[in-house]
Amino acid sequence: MTSPQGRMRPQHPARHRVVDLVAAFDLSVRGVVPGHDALLSGVSVASGDVQPGDLFVALSGLKVHGATYAAQALEAGAVAILTDEAGAELLAAAQPPVPVLVTADPRALAGPVAAWAHDHPAHGIVTVGVTGTNGKTTTSYFVDAALRAQHASTGVMGTVELRIGPEAIESPRTTVEAPVVQSILALMHERGATACTMEVSSHALALGRVGGLEFDVVGFTNLQRDHLDFHGDMEGYFRDKSRLFAVGQARRGVVVVDDEWGQRLAAEAPIPVESVSTLVEGPSAQTADWAVTSADIGLDGIGSSFTLRGPDGTEHAAASPLPGRVNVSNAALAIVLAHRAGVDLPTAIAAVGHASAIPGRMERVVERGDGMPLGLVDYAHTPDALVLALDAVRPITPGRLILVFGSDGDRDQGKRPMMGEIGARQADVLIVTDENPRSEEPAAIRAAILSGVRTVRPDLADVHEATSRSQAIHDAFEIATERDTIIITGKGHEPTQEIAGVFHRYNDRDVLRAAAQARRELEGQDA
Repeated sequence: MTSPQGRMRPQHPARHRVVDLVAAFDLSVRGVVPGHDALLSGVSVASGDVQPGDLFVALSGLKVHGATYAAQALEAGAVAILTDEAGAELLAAAQPPVPVLVTADPRALAGPVAAWAHDHPAHGIVTVGVTGTNGKTTTSYFVDAALRAQHASTGVMGTVELRIGPEAIESPRTTVEAPVVQSILALMHERGATACTMEVSSHALALGRVGGLEFDVVGFTNLQRDHLDFHGDMEGYFRDKSRLFAVGQARRGVVVVDDEWGQRLAAEAPIPVESVSTLVEGPSAQTADWAVTSADIGLDGIGSSFTLRGPDGTEHAAASPLPGRVNVSNAALAIVLAHRAGVDLPTAIAAVGHASAIPGRMERVVERGDGMPLGLVDYAHTPDALVLALDAVRPITPGRLILVFGSDGDRDQGKRPMMGEIGARQADVLIVTDENPRSEEPAAIRAAILSGVRTVRPDLADVHEATSRSQAIHDAFEIATERDTIIITGKGHEPTQEIAGVFHRYNDRDVLRAAAQARRELEGQDA
């Protein structure tokens, strides 16, 4: 069955001859020689998403080669297969009735081929890419708000959704595969969207998912510990993030220089780069092209106001609709990105300041009052992000700060005790539970978090453990008073929870609302 993102294609796709594809990319041909009448109209790296007229790109996977799924692709209507030598060898015995096109690195070619197949749809769309460890989603939504102030229709591709104009579907990952990126851009072009904002993950950059796309402007938020299971170390992580700022990948960049990695990227990037400092004090505030010179950090849902100094020395009054220092940084970056993408500065500032709520990002789900605590959901899932989230919530909490959190399975294990130590230092009550255990034993993940908690609270005072994330949220409501704040971190907007390889429908916001309703009903009965 074709996936939802696999169906996001133009109704009237471009069509190109397979023989022209061979010539354009200097491919070798095995088996059937392509005829001059064989036409392709799409590209897919997933056999289940292949549609009639597609080129199926068979990639080498971690466990199995994509060529083993060629029969499924052919049954769906693939007119040719692009693969490497290993894939060609696997296909030789089967003698597929379509041309097998061979290249040394089909993954690297998937994006450029898809862009060619769709007549380079990004050429008619203003494209903005955002990378960094934390803040990609928030910054992307702020940028989109500014672009919508100047463009009649825009698109968004990111962690939360794939959206064109008012229509959206859930996104399967932060950055979809390269052929999907190009088909969505082609659909945007067909529907009249003239601007697109995209989150670009480090995995996507390492795996070529934005190949064939040259962004008009790209932004960098920060680099903090995450995904070291994939990148190996921070140097490898930085190297992959830096790929977004390569010649041919982007025309210009905007980099937040609040950390050493941003400063290094701004200095080393081979494309024109503008720097943004958001720390108010420090050497970068004096030398950066753009700088936040003062900030009034918002409290209790009132966003933050700040002053942004431009390259010409002029100061501009600006705002973030979300509280916390981190969202001043996100808003400042978004303003500059949107401005360099063609939005006039006053329009960008006004639009970002009035941007609507962002799913799962410091999202207020239950408001304080009538005996109810304040209940928030935030995506913070790295040590630095957790510090910033708790810092933002503490000033608006007259009572206890209750933290419900966990850590992902099959991911960087080193951050688990770090998360536990941060929670123990900055929250009053901890409820340690599961996030996405994936293939790992959930109890082992919780134990690693609790080992960090014990470095601060050896007796585990006000620390609870819950084997069910839903139960953890209900437990938080049972102990909370109106003066308390409950913050649930780690999953944010995510619509599923992965346990032992099975995806279960689950969302923190829904459970938080249900827990609040259950408490209201119980208190109503008691009255």
